[in-house]
Amino acid sequence: MSFDLKSDRLYRSQAFIGGQWRDALSGARDDIFDPATGDKIGEAAHMGAAEATQAVEAAKAAFPAWRAMTADERAEIMMAWHDLILENKTSLAQIMTAECGKPLAQSEGEVVYGASFIKWFADEGKRTYGETIPAKQRDRRIIVTKEPAGVTAAITPWNFPNACVTRKIAPALGAGCTQVVKPAPETPFSALALAVLAQEAGMPDGVLNVVTGDAPAIGGVLTSHPAVQVLTFTGSTPVGKLLAEQCGRHVKKTSLELGGNAPFIVFDDADLDDAVEEVIASKFRNSGQTCVCANRIFVQSGVFDTFSQKLVARVEAFKVGHGDSDAGVDIGPLVNKAGADKVARHVEDAIAKGAKVLTGGARHSLGGNFYQPTVLQDVNTSMQMASEETFGPVAPLYR
Repeated sequence: MSFDLKSDRLYRSQAFIGGQWRDALSGARDDIFDPATGDKIGEAAHMGAAEATQAVEAAKAAFPAWRAMTADERAEIMMAWHDLILENKTSLAQIMTAECGKPLAQSEGEVVYGASFIKWFADEGKRTYGETIPAKQRDRRIIVTKEPAGVTAAITPWNFPNACVTRKIAPALGAGCTQVVKPAPETPFSALALAVLAQEAGMPDGVLNVVTGDAPAIGGVLTSHPAVQVLTFTGSTPVGKLLAEQCGRHVKKTSLELGGNAPFIVFDDADLDDAVEEVIASKFRNSGQTCVCANRIFVQSGVFDTFSQKLVARVEAFKVGHGDSDAGVDIGPLVNKAGADKVARHVEDAIAKGAKVLTGGARHSLGGNFYQPTVLQDVNTSMQMASEETFGPVAPLYR
């Protein structure tokens, strides 16, 4: 790592509950590693059910005053937060790159993108209009008003540790709700850095809480505590199903963005240069670790050979390296060993079942969690990658 994460004023290793920076009651901490080097970059408090309950209670206590504010008053605080995020773009990007391996330029782009959610929902809160409904009786008037739900909870993923957090916090806060956030265990520091800036922006204590640590224990509280009215989650389908089941027992509203296996289709009449660029943007952003990656690329026979040649040329031009230290890096590491192992397993399975490697197809010479940007052809539905998210820099082409 070319910078010292711990020297940054936005680096926090404690959780944020009720406006206070807190260690776990047990004193336990989780080690956090740089996926590019394997080096330990810091520690995060390992909270459990007791601390999660305290965070929910803090959000519950803060709700009446936050709800009572006008939308303009809430928006003023949110916009101050937005401005501080942009002012600290470089530090936030460095923190993100250190914990998830994303190339620094992509991290900076995510910070700006993440801030845009805060701006948008700060303004949208002012436009939470009600309506008047014509009544059937002359002496009746029917008026509908929209009210904040109450305490909300968010469980966020590691692949967009800034934008997935702001995308969940901003609508809740703009509507007058308070929130408890559980960031991914691999990437706690981005969410905690956002909490630092929220506090500096004047966010009242308890409106935003960030709890790190034991995912099942914290999730169990967020899905069962009677004060939590809404839970939002981005992550894997199996975990999403579990959370939905747990919330269903208490009839909580849920908003779930789960795994996918998105297709990309190239027809014979396509502009192939444009199609290649769209595949590059869709498939290889964040080293292929996005929920909406094109995991199945269908190309009509008439243009298959030309398209694949153009795509291979672009992929072979990628620069692979450490996101924080190498200028112009396009592809960073996978987030952890399990992620890199899954990519290798999918490629090996595809090759064994008849796929042809057009470029890449193996671990990168950088070692560790790095994998070569890869293009495969002759992929078919018998292969694992046809039905499972690869979540890596592998473009499978179907003729």
